[in-house]
Amino acid sequence: MLYMLDTADLKAIERAFDLYPMSGVTTNPTIITKEKRDFLSILRDIRSIIGKDTMLHVQALSKTADEIIREAEFLNESIGGNLYIKIPVIPEGIKAIKMLKKRGIKTTATAIFTAEQAFMAVNAGAEFTAPYVNRIDNISGNGARVVEEIVRLFEVHGLDSKVLAASFKNVEQVHRVLLSGAQSITVSPEIMDRLLAHPLTDWSVDRFISDWEGVYGKGKLTNNLY
Repeated sequence: MLYMLDTADLKAIERAFDLYPMSGVTTNPTIITKEKRDFLSILRDIRSIIGKDTMLHVQALSKTADEIIREAEFLNESIGGNLYIKIPVIPEGIKAIKMLKKRGIKTTATAIFTAEQAFMAVNAGAEFTAPYVNRIDNISGNGARVVEEIVRLFEVHGLDSKVLAASFKNVEQVHRVLLSGAQSITVSPEIMDRLLAHPLTDWSVDRFISDWEGVYGKGKLTNNLY
């Protein structure tokens, strides 16, 4: 299971990578623009935090295969490391994925709303496919079911690719997607925290400490009792 953080907020990235078992960072044009800084500087700062071997997913903006390829080569040269170029599953995007596969540049197919879109992207050479779970739910679909169908298609046809489920608004959506077999998820810093949060966990910890201090004294720990 791969956890990725969907943000370009450097402080949030530093915190998540310090606390949690993170595997990478994903970005998109909307996320990048929220930082209101130079584009390459943001990405290079993220790379410096997470290291060269950790996955970083960056989206191309072009709508033609030739331009997408030029963007991909530029980003690969400018940022480096374990980089994945995110490409929407439009016809020119599928063409670009095929061509980039031959050039050894890794890709993540994005803006996926159906299992067939993911299936075609993987056959073109995408290493990851990113279905938009909450956006599917918002149009009266079932995001978790789409993820399950994608996973099943990959298994049936022996395809070596991973589902990178994206677009979440709550923990329940993440839970359903994980049960559906997704190999990876990308979530906001807020949802990453909520995956671990529960009021009874906090209550239990406070109770343990209260009971301990009632006998051994405030501030006393197992390593400084003696």
